[in-house]
Amino acid sequence: MKKLISCLSALCLSASACAGTVIYTDSSNPVVSPSPDIPVVYLDAPEHVQTNIFGTLPANPALAEKEARDVLNSPAFSSQQQQLTSAYQRVMKAWSLGLTKYPAVVFDDKWVVYGTTDVSVAMHHLADWRGGNQ
Repeated sequence: MKKLISCLSALCLSASACAGTVIYTDSSNPVVSPSPDIPVVYLDAPEHVQTNIFGTLPANPALAEKEARDVLNSPAFSSQQQQLTSAYQRVMKAWSLGLTKYPAVVFDDKWVVYGTTDVSVAMHHLADWRGGNQ
């Protein structure tokens, strides 16, 4: 009977999991087979975006300031700034959810399964947990 409840829970979760499912990870723990309908948030994205925008600035403060100002005044910076803003907004969402480690799969901003980027594995763990706690 418990096996049946777990299977039913897994079916119910799989029917609605994609709509409110987000994978939180970093570039050291990439998603092996990403699904186009499940967002992946790379928590180290702001660092990578900043590096792509500014590159490695010189150690000389005056030269670094000049290069940074050149980037900030460039026509391309507007779209780059939006990329950086979006990357930080995703990190702030992870903080607001109270994520304590990654990788993590979050369902409906409510349930978190740590240690995997595989949504099927996470759904199975969540179904097992919910089956044992109902």
